[in-house]
Order: sequence, then structure tokens, then C-alpha cells
Amino acid sequence: MPMTAIKQMERSQLLTIVALIVVVAAMRLLPHPMNVTPIGALGLFAGALLPSRMAWLLPIAALLLSDMLTGFYALPAMALVYLGFYCSAVIGRVWLARERTPGRLVGAVLASASVFFVISNLSAWLMYYPRTLEGFVQCYISAIPFFGRSLFGDALYTILLFGTYEFVRRYQPRWQTT
Repeated sequence: MPMTAIKQMERSQLLTIVALIVVVAAMRLLPHPMNVTPIGALGLFAGALLPSRMAWLLPIAALLLSDMLTGFYALPAMALVYLGFYCSAVIGRVWLARERTPGRLVGAVLASASVFFVISNLSAWLMYYPRTLEGFVQCYISAIPFFGRSLFGDALYTILLFGTYEFVRRYQPRWQTT
């Protein structure tokens, strides 16, 4: 969506998108099961609905802000984690910006969670495991339960974000052009 599309977007539509993003980003600060967070879904949502310059920034900013508020400052270790969430915005842009069918949403969630799994566990391998083939394999095997949780969180929050947005959109006739 080019910047002219933002200018043409109904103000109420933009406010709804921003409100959903803020609420979901704040949910990361609430107690939650490990790896069941909204950041991957936030990237997909922002990538699908906002201009590309804003889309990648939102999941990264939400992650950075919540990390700062929770006192987690391992930024060198988090660089690959942040990259993984950046990729979710790219996937949202590529797969969901023009068409959001249930199949495309499922594909985007699977792709986003998988890309995040591969990238973020590379960081874990480099930091916590021997830098050998055995260490690499052990790292990814140990991370399988976390993949399931990330996939669940991405699916849950994707349904929440896109479902709420489409529900509101259905009752806003002025939004029908998007």
C-alpha cells in the first residue's frame, strides 16, 4: 500500500488498525505461555494493511518497547529474533496485502512461524550450543516444542487481528474500497 493509499484511507479505518496493533502489542506484557505472543501476527497484520515503511517498523517497535519495559536488554542476542519478526511483516505484505482468504492466512501463519523458528534458533545455537553439527541439530530438536507454541500464538492472534478488522470493516460501508 503506497503512502497515497494511507491518505485515501478512512481515518476511522487507520485508527482501528492502529488501535488493534497497540492492544495486541500490549498483550505481550501480560502473563502468557512461553512463545505464545502476538508479535508474529502483528507483523502479518501490519504487513497486509499498512505501507511497507510502517509495516516492518511496528512489530520491531512493539518488541523493542516490550523488551525495554520488561527489562530484557540482550539486544545482540535478539538481533536474529528481531529479524524473524521483520520477516513476518514481509510475509504479510507479500501474501496478504491484496487478498486475505482463509488459505492465504493459514499459509502466511505457517510461513511466518517457520521462518521465525529457523532464524531465531540460529541465534540460540550460536549462543548456547556447541558450534558443531551435533550442537546445531540438538538446538533445533530442543526448540520443537517452542515452534508449536509460536505457531499457536501466531494463529490465535492472526485470527483475533484479522477477524476483528474484517468484522468492523463489514459494518463500515466507507471501508469497502480496501
